[in-house]
Amino acid sequence: MSATDWINRSVALLGSDKKNKKTALDAAAKTTSAAPVADVARSLRERLKATLRLKDEGLSPRQLRRTLAELKAVIDPNVSEVEGGRRASGIAALYARAPLNERHDVWLLMSEEFVADVEKAKLAQAQYAADVDKGNEAVAEVRYRRATVSPRRRLLQRFSAFPDGIRFLVDLRAEMLSSLKTDKRLQALDVEMEYMFSTWFDVGFLELRRISWDSPASLIEKLIKYEAVHDIKSWSDVKNRLDSDRRCYGFFHTRLPTEPLIFVEVALIDSLASCITPLLDETAVAADLEKATTAIFYSISNTQPGLRGVSFGDSLIKRVVDTLKDEFPRLKVFSTLSPIPGFKSWLTKNAAAMLALMDEKSLANLGRAIGFEPPGAGHFLSAAENPLSLADKSPVRLMLLRCAAHFLGQALGNGRPLDSVARFHLGNGARIERLNWAGDPSAKGVKQSYGLMVNYLYDLRKLDKHRVMLAQGKVPASSEIEGFYF
Repeated sequence: MSATDWINRSVALLGSDKKNKKTALDAAAKTTSAAPVADVARSLRERLKATLRLKDEGLSPRQLRRTLAELKAVIDPNVSEVEGGRRASGIAALYARAPLNERHDVWLLMSEEFVADVEKAKLAQAQYAADVDKGNEAVAEVRYRRATVSPRRRLLQRFSAFPDGIRFLVDLRAEMLSSLKTDKRLQALDVEMEYMFSTWFDVGFLELRRISWDSPASLIEKLIKYEAVHDIKSWSDVKNRLDSDRRCYGFFHTRLPTEPLIFVEVALIDSLASCITPLLDETAVAADLEKATTAIFYSISNTQPGLRGVSFGDSLIKRVVDTLKDEFPRLKVFSTLSPIPGFKSWLTKNAAAMLALMDEKSLANLGRAIGFEPPGAGHFLSAAENPLSLADKSPVRLMLLRCAAHFLGQALGNGRPLDSVARFHLGNGARIERLNWAGDPSAKGVKQSYGLMVNYLYDLRKLDKHRVMLAQGKVPASSEIEGFYF
């Protein structure tokens, strides 16, 4: 575009009349080779070549080009790690002051403009095939990996080099996650970050620490903030959870020393817990540790959304079990008291299918209890709306227990339990031990699972056996649970 054309277009845009503005914008779209009409979303490449920013776009084309140049300068092969980290720190400071739509553009630049060289990748693939044919698989693999590593990985490494760099990247990914479903262009960056985080946050680099009432107040405040299973309502509530008969442990990383990445709350008692209420009772007297035989894991909370996909929960439980056994040799039983967060929503969709599994006698009993024979899905769900009022031998109550057992132990998806909490514990080698009626009588508990809770038992001698069973599509469960199956 000539200087005269640019001046004429700019003058036209200064007109106050809306019609003139529209005409000028149309003219600008025609004279700018990479700029389509304003109501069509432009690709990142088109925006990088354009002159004007269109509606709903974040960074202007000029700002995009400048930001891309600054990102490329971070991985300049002629600068040191220290200098690269310093440059990354400067970008992070600017990013922190930018609005969300401009941050989104930074994600796009990191995702789309730092890809492996296509020609080098093709040559590496051909060389890999040739080396394999010669029997040099190991050497071929190394060469191929080096040739296909994207500059994006190097960029992330440089961002991790400055003191708050890892904190910056974890927060960046956490903010980006909500945009992944609507903008597939960000997937490359997301996958790269998950891979890098899995390396940086390997359990070998994590420190297990006990969190107690004597811990810094700022750390205890983090527990209140991040508790994801049973909300902490007050300082007396959190003090109860850190009492003498309780333990709380978290994994920490050296680059995030004041942030627990995940933490678990444990109650030390003398039997398998069936209800969360006594464990959260602030007025209850602390249990006698001399009589404690059972460790109940009643809350496990991940604190960093940006570390989604990075698994360290199973290692946390194993480390905590070993730590507790050293401190309390009398402990023999290690179990959870867990919510069933997906149960009610699942049953709402599958009640008819569950009724179809019942034998005639059980179906008739349920119908008589409800007042409709034969009962339909709507009748059953209506009768279950006030579960805490159901009598011990109520057919509706029994049906809810049977449906919960089926949901946890038989209703698999791709060979895995449907419930997220069940996937976690069963994947770590636990088994479904017991269903607990009114285990969580709170409004939240009734809303998500009709008040039901479940114990997952960690039998330390059978963890590997249970994992093998699960891999074969059979959920490890006690005879009591299997007795509920249809």
